[in-house]
Amino acid sequence: MPPPVLQLKDIAVTLGGAPLLEGAELSIAPGDRIALVGRNGSGKSTLLRIAAGQTAPDRGTRFQQPTARLAFLPQEPDMSGHATLLDYVLADLPEHEDGYAARAMMDDLGLDPSANPANVSGGEARRAALARVLSAEPEILLLDEPTNHLDLIAIEWLESHLMSCRSALALVSHDRRLMADLTNATVWVDRGATHRLDRGFSAFEAWRDAKLEEEEAERHKLDRKIVAEEHWMRYGVTARRKRNMRRVGELADMRRARREARGAVGLATMVAQEAKASGALVIEAEGIAKAYDETPIVKSFSTRIMRSDRIGVIGANGAGKTTLINLLTGALAPDTGEVRIGTNVVMARLDQKRDALPPATTLVDALTGGGSDYVTINGERRHVIGYMKDFLFGPEQARTPIEKLSGGERGRLLLARALSLPSNLIVLDEPTNDLDVETLDLLQELLGEYKGTILIVSHDRDFLDRVATSVIVSEGGGRWLEYAGGYSDMVAQRGYGLAGPQAAPPAPKTEKAEAKPKGEAAAKRKLSFNEKRALELLPQRMDALRAELDALEAKLGDKDFAARQPVAFQTATNRYGELRAELEKAEDEWLALEILREGIEGQG
Repeated sequence: MPPPVLQLKDIAVTLGGAPLLEGAELSIAPGDRIALVGRNGSGKSTLLRIAAGQTAPDRGTRFQQPTARLAFLPQEPDMSGHATLLDYVLADLPEHEDGYAARAMMDDLGLDPSANPANVSGGEARRAALARVLSAEPEILLLDEPTNHLDLIAIEWLESHLMSCRSALALVSHDRRLMADLTNATVWVDRGATHRLDRGFSAFEAWRDAKLEEEEAERHKLDRKIVAEEHWMRYGVTARRKRNMRRVGELADMRRARREARGAVGLATMVAQEAKASGALVIEAEGIAKAYDETPIVKSFSTRIMRSDRIGVIGANGAGKTTLINLLTGALAPDTGEVRIGTNVVMARLDQKRDALPPATTLVDALTGGGSDYVTINGERRHVIGYMKDFLFGPEQARTPIEKLSGGERGRLLLARALSLPSNLIVLDEPTNDLDVETLDLLQELLGEYKGTILIVSHDRDFLDRVATSVIVSEGGGRWLEYAGGYSDMVAQRGYGLAGPQAAPPAPKTEKAEAKPKGEAAAKRKLSFNEKRALELLPQRMDALRAELDALEAKLGDKDFAARQPVAFQTATNRYGELRAELEKAEDEWLALEILREGIEGQG
């Protein structure tokens, strides 16, 4: 294994008198692509800033190979002091470089080099910051939330670029698809400590759950031992004073260890307040259109949204996603066409703007509307402090102004507020912004159990795949088309993502294609022998993988397994992650081939 180009050891940071990081470590070697994961506020960004040399720890050491160049993308890049975006992008380039790569990258990202940084949007600022760090081609690349403010086209461009770059990489991101596709190692920041898994993010969640179960088993064993020692203290033999005093000391040590142990941070407990069911038809749009300054935003679009549908809306920044949502929900009148809202539709909405409430509004007033200490959820009157705890807010935060909350905390607050309102139609505009992986998991679970209808605007591909039953996609020029399934299903049906066919990755090779006579119609395309064979065998392969996964789940569900056979437990955990990845790959391959087969038969 090559020596690290960057290494942090025994890092400690105290924040507000409480330990944020305690003995944390991070080692980055050539070829490493590390996902840095953890709950909001766990210290991921702090650790990344220390790795970049921008923040000094209270304790610990930092080593960087003297010849290794480092580039760091912070969450909020500082563009002050630069007259143009080009000046900002070229600021860190060595004197001998002419900036050709930086200018070409700015062109790829659709940036105006002469633009004033003070006047650009959040998405333009983020793309400029990416051009600055990526064009330098450093040996070490540290990225803190690189997809913030990016649309799906820019995210796909970023993923493609990072796939081909040779930099050692450490990445903090809430985009699970990006981390799963890019990384080969994972560092989990949990309760001040770091834990490394030498596998990519796709294997992390199963590994994390197994670690937490193992920890819970150890805590249970300690609790039982304390009970046994307390019983001895009360009823045991009192002779041999020295030995007795030693056991008294050991019991005190165990109690202190149990008391001081930092338990795992709880999961948010989300419950949506549901109104009486709507009619079967929720929204019907017939030939609706909307234009601004003669630019078509929506052109002759029709759809029927039924009760319990989960509809994702996808498009580039500025394509008109929010306009389309407003048209469908009746918040905006179309220029032509008609929108009909079904009977008994009660809507709750989560706006993408985190500043939707006055900054001075306290957390309690935001949830209750002011003048009360109670919220009513599904007929149950609950004290607001208890409801706050469901979303991981402590009682001490009750009077905290919104302006003092972090981005993740504001996201959780707005979710709590939207879900406290009676509804049978929820509109979520960028609900995943700033949410950590665990909260995202719970939000997906909530939406899966919600009996009403959901409209979602999102750039999170993984979230759409897990939640949406269909997606409405901007095709450009005001045209919108609906595709069954999530984002990956849309890509499989179109053959490419939002970035267009020119950005699509090469199709997997099955066998050498036969040469076609000039002018032969594409409709005569047939499934190859390998493709036919794969369609026959993949279902059997998927069934076998599911059976093995079920067996492993039963095995890992044994709460004593980890303590009884730690090596076998770790092997089983690793195998579980591998099987999940293999099953997802097989399912994607089968779906693509099945869609291809249906398309060929439809043309015949």
